[in-house]
Amino acid sequence: METRFLGRVNYAPTFQAMKDFAHQPAPDEREQLWICEHPPVFTLGLAGRPEHVLAPGDIPVVATDRGGQVTYHGPGQVVAYPLIDLQRRGIFVKEYVYRLEEAAIRTLRAFGVTGHRVAGAPGIYVRLADPFSHALLPQRPQRREPGQPAPAPDFTGLGKIAALGIKVSRHRSYHGLALNVAMDLQPFERINPCGYPGLRTVDLASLGVAVSWDEVAHELAGQLQRLLAV
Repeated sequence: METRFLGRVNYAPTFQAMKDFAHQPAPDEREQLWICEHPPVFTLGLAGRPEHVLAPGDIPVVATDRGGQVTYHGPGQVVAYPLIDLQRRGIFVKEYVYRLEEAAIRTLRAFGVTGHRVAGAPGIYVRLADPFSHALLPQRPQRREPGQPAPAPDFTGLGKIAALGIKVSRHRSYHGLALNVAMDLQPFERINPCGYPGLRTVDLASLGVAVSWDEVAHELAGQLQRLLAV
């Protein structure tokens, strides 16, 4: 998988380019991992409800074909788009989501922060009171008996630091993962992040971790390369 560092690129043409790559890859093109950041933009997933965009102001809202609700992309956020053939790699969609989340968790760990999964809510979260604690969350995913409904997500004491939204078409993946490094977090207050009113969003800078975008981008790219290898 070839890694391409794109720098800061507008969202809409990048979305179209990765969709084109997934739907009509050239015979000589390898699978690719795109790492970038975007100017300010709100994106709506296929399940996105306009009422979750509370006050967009001058920030554009773009409808997309990924899963999930509404999120925000902006400078200071590392965005990773793996453009791969899941069937060729023998990875099912549920496992793919797990590996994307694991890449975010391992990237955070490299900078001393403990990331967590929350049952029923894709993405990675941190304890607001102690983002460096290794203690397990009571809200973590746990084994359920067959037929037992999934619990309602519980974000008590947590902030979201990484969001996921993917699309798989004819076994090929696009869209991906966004990890917050050092952002203007105010735009997240203009939406219900991922459709959850009151969900707090954080970045590494707000947790007291001083690290550059480039450092996090290269760490995340390396983790994705390792975790998606077969």
